[in-house]
Amino acid sequence: MLAMLFFAVVVLGLVLRGMSPEERLRFGRTILASLLFISDAITKPPRGGEGFYAALKVRTRWALITPSIIGAYLVVFAAIVIGGADPGDSNALIEWGASVGPRTTNGEWWRLGAAMFLHMGVVHLVAEIAGLVQIGVLVERLVGRLAFAVVYLSAGVLAGVWGIALHAVSVHAGAAGAIFGVYGLLMASLVLGVIQRSSLTVPVSVLKGLWPGVVIFIAYHTLTEGFASEAMQVGVVTGFVGGLLVGGRLVSDKPPVRRVCAMLSATVAIVVVFAAPLRGLADVTDDVARVRAVEERTARSYDSAVDRFKRGRLKAAELAAFADQIVGELQSIQAELVSLENVPPEHWPMVQKAAEYLRLRQDSWRLRAEGLRAGHAGRLQQADVAERSALAALENAVAPTHQ
Repeated sequence: MLAMLFFAVVVLGLVLRGMSPEERLRFGRTILASLLFISDAITKPPRGGEGFYAALKVRTRWALITPSIIGAYLVVFAAIVIGGADPGDSNALIEWGASVGPRTTNGEWWRLGAAMFLHMGVVHLVAEIAGLVQIGVLVERLVGRLAFAVVYLSAGVLAGVWGIALHAVSVHAGAAGAIFGVYGLLMASLVLGVIQRSSLTVPVSVLKGLWPGVVIFIAYHTLTEGFASEAMQVGVVTGFVGGLLVGGRLVSDKPPVRRVCAMLSATVAIVVVFAAPLRGLADVTDDVARVRAVEERTARSYDSAVDRFKRGRLKAAELAAFADQIVGELQSIQAELVSLENVPPEHWPMVQKAAEYLRLRQDSWRLRAEGLRAGHAGRLQQADVAERSALAALENAVAPTHQ
């Protein structure tokens, strides 16, 4: 994303450089007018449907949840920037509460909620605000604050759990699932409005005025996640089904509290069912880092022992015994690595390479010990070959990059 923005800035600079002062002025006015048009289209209510808005005002005078959510987006983003962190850095987002399988499933389930208020840069933030502000205000006033908040959180949390199930070691941040849940809730409201027509049936003129924010949000989401992503599917389905369940006679009354609470209870039950198999996902990056540290430490220690051997301060049998000790330590680490459970699929290649290193490295130390005891140069050469193969495997035991 940063590369694309940099490229766009460079191209824009070249274009402006080739313009005359008058052309630059006209270009600037055109851009400003376009931005004002988009801003008005997103933030102002669409024209038409005066009777609908009058009925909506009676139903819910002010939307409070949607502005509060957007305010939370802005406050958290500002806090990250003021704190000196880069919102585009995955590790920084994790520290601020982004969801990633090995952390979330090991007692940090709160990350499923916190991740919905984090954004991976200004463009991500703007796209989600654009996608939520107008539809959020409309749907919140139509279905009521409680039903809106429950559907928003339910869709966001369910999308977060499903994201971990499919991409355990990816960093999940943003409210795409929750916002698509609001879209699904709007779809359910439209269906109920057609079945039970009244002054609160959403007019076509109102729907037409919602397109700018929707287009911005879906375009960004499609470019970054692909069309019909997991967040879109889970969010829309949750919002639509939830809207039908809590809606009832939506055109005449707000969803009753008992139905909203029933949906909340159902969401909790679904989250528990899906999250239970994910509990305790192993983070093998620490184990592989320990393997690397052991390799560096034992290699230094052995080199120091070899130096003493060359000076006549250590016998060949003692140097061989030192190699045997290293084999024992590597065997212990290998047993721990093999016993790991619930390893994310993305980490299996790293585990396999680490296991291959441990096997080859033990062979190299055994061959070295045998060569030292027997004074066999061939064994020592074989040890060198096994060592090089082991170190190559360790070099390839790389953790997948957080996305």
